[in-house]
Amino acid sequence: MIRKLSTFQKLLHRVFMLRPVTEFFATRINRIDKAILRLTKGKHTGSEIMGWNIIQLTTIGAKSGEPRTMPLAAFFDDEKIVLVASHFGRQHNPAWYHNLGAHPECKVEWNERTGIYRARETSGDEYNKYWQLAVSYYEGYEKYKERAGRKIPVMVLDPKK
Repeated sequence: MIRKLSTFQKLLHRVFMLRPVTEFFATRINRIDKAILRLTKGKHTGSEIMGWNIIQLTTIGAKSGEPRTMPLAAFFDDEKIVLVASHFGRQHNPAWYHNLGAHPECKVEWNERTGIYRARETSGDEYNKYWQLAVSYYEGYEKYKERAGRKIPVMVLDPKK
């Protein structure tokens, strides 16, 4: 589900994809979102102002074996959840990507709903489809790809039945 962005949100996207702004928020946005989620009992995040769908993804740490919960921007394709491992254009993939690679089963909380999902990395036509979906919603992903100098993985979370 993609929401129609307001003019203000489109402006915020333009500002957010600027390198100095991205670098500032890259190490802070998840802490800000986690704090707001705690204060609002899981109902809101700071990233909502951007018009993004924010989920809470709980994975099992690849190295630690401990549960790790992270607020992430997500896209929806029917029951599937799509995640882009852009890591704000950094040169390495985010920890949650490695966690899902080691332990594909995960928990997702979104809009007061909770579900168990199984993660898989996309490739080929499916990758292109979801990459274009993500870029159509936030052009910053293309900038992140340029900065990172790597192919940014796109993960699909399929509901576990």
